[in-house]
Amino acid sequence: MNTPPHNGPINPMPPYIVALFLVLVGIEAVLSLADRGIIGGAMGVGWRMSALEEYGFSPRVFWWMFENGIFPPEHLKRFVSYAFVHGTFTHALFAGVFVLALGKMVGEAFGAIATLAVFLVATVCGAVIYAVFVGGDRLLFGAYPGAYGLIGAFTYVLWLRLGQMGEAQVRAFSLIGMLLGIQLVFAVLFSGPKDWVADIGGFVAGFLLSFAVSPGGWTKILNKLRQRSD
Repeated sequence: MNTPPHNGPINPMPPYIVALFLVLVGIEAVLSLADRGIIGGAMGVGWRMSALEEYGFSPRVFWWMFENGIFPPEHLKRFVSYAFVHGTFTHALFAGVFVLALGKMVGEAFGAIATLAVFLVATVCGAVIYAVFVGGDRLLFGAYPGAYGLIGAFTYVLWLRLGQMGEAQVRAFSLIGMLLGIQLVFAVLFSGPKDWVADIGGFVAGFLLSFAVSPGGWTKILNKLRQRSD
């Protein structure tokens, strides 16, 4: 039986994207209430800093693990856990909006497992790129590298559609170009942190991973490899 079309004013949101959004916002809600002393009392004021130190991604710790060949679980978790802790309520809100908007569009094209894979792989790759090209002691935190991975997947979808229509595929990169342009301007004018490097890493990871995890992706790759070998 065919699923009847949705005629409501708002298109349904994939439940796994809603769940991801609620986790992000739920953690931030607790930290925001603690910042204001509403929960946790006097100790609650320090919850955010403690969470950042415990779950934020540290380039220094990354290089320590790499150089010593030691990878304890309490530090490996940082490759993912940093995405769920933010600096402020606004920081978390914008990340959540990105996840909702892009997650819905990518989810409709890719499905649940592939969409979540893009978010997680982009999160990990963003952290690695940040450690390699930025380094230092400043912690990386927030869901933006994962959200930019979803932007990369969405760009892949646009890139394919423009190619099928015979139009210039470079237009698919207009969104990421605009977002990175804004970030670079703010970084230059206000000497802000270089978190945008992790965002670029997340975007590239999301775009490249889409070639494999999109519907029929592996089949397309194998066909191209066979054509080259013939």
